[in-house]
Amino acid sequence: MSRRRLRASPIRRAKNDGLGVDAAKRRCFCWRACGPLIRVLDLFMQVRLQKIIADAGVTSRRKAEELILQGRVSVNDAVITQLGSKADVERDRIRVDGRLIQRPSRHVYLLLNKPVGYVSTVSDPQRRPTVISLLRGVKQRVYPVGRLDFHSSGLVLLTNDGKLANLLMARASAIPRTYHVKLEGRPEPRDLAKLERGIALDGRRTAPARIRLLAQRDKPWYEITLTEGRYHQVRRMFERIGQAVLKLKRVRIAFLTDEGLAPGQFRHLTAAEVRRLRNWKGMDKEGGGRCGDRTASASAKELHGTILR
Repeated sequence: MSRRRLRASPIRRAKNDGLGVDAAKRRCFCWRACGPLIRVLDLFMQVRLQKIIADAGVTSRRKAEELILQGRVSVNDAVITQLGSKADVERDRIRVDGRLIQRPSRHVYLLLNKPVGYVSTVSDPQRRPTVISLLRGVKQRVYPVGRLDFHSSGLVLLTNDGKLANLLMARASAIPRTYHVKLEGRPEPRDLAKLERGIALDGRRTAPARIRLLAQRDKPWYEITLTEGRYHQVRRMFERIGQAVLKLKRVRIAFLTDEGLAPGQFRHLTAAEVRRLRNWKGMDKEGGGRCGDRTASASAKELHGTILR
């Protein structure tokens, strides 16, 4: 996007500032003398629009790209539809759906225990309850990091820190997420081994997973840990071995657990927890072991603090 589209001419800006014609011309002379240097500095100050939108806590960077392509983003009243466009957050008027965005005054990091029956989005076209409605007393605009489907429960991170959100959602970060799953029946050990090694989903092999038994019964509970997050991945993996998922709850994200959080409750992350997430180096260094390893299982009460029904 050209600079002319984003900036008025020096004389026009001077007149808009209330200067006379002579003063405007003097400013214009200074612009011509120093303009090349200023333009170079301006380029360094510019940032991609999707990053600005994500850093402002409006939505994730990926969703921001969709907003740009849909023509819902404007810079200085000019609608932008081209990815890669840049702007200066300090000088340009950037709007999303007509709403002026600004840098958040401070970053907020929340851990929510989502109940069943809520969608992990800021808004929902079907008017279903969203996780945002559970954040009573939170004035800052935040958005969920990743998704947890409507029929599942458990941990969801929310923040207005776009940089950290993108780090956590990036495939390369391999952030482990642990789920407790109630199945329709008892899977064969060889089928579980297939899931642990990885199966083809959407033309791409899943990363190694760790699965262990929590409660042996007609409709057993299992714990599964993944280091990636695809669409309905846990449900689809078990469906591939002929086992329907009756209940699904996310109980751990990296080192964060649901301990002390009842369904519908949330808490702020501590500064130390935020630092650990920013410096995340992988599962082995957090004591999680390799995803393919099997460990002896404890009872559901010892692992989760509640009795699985």
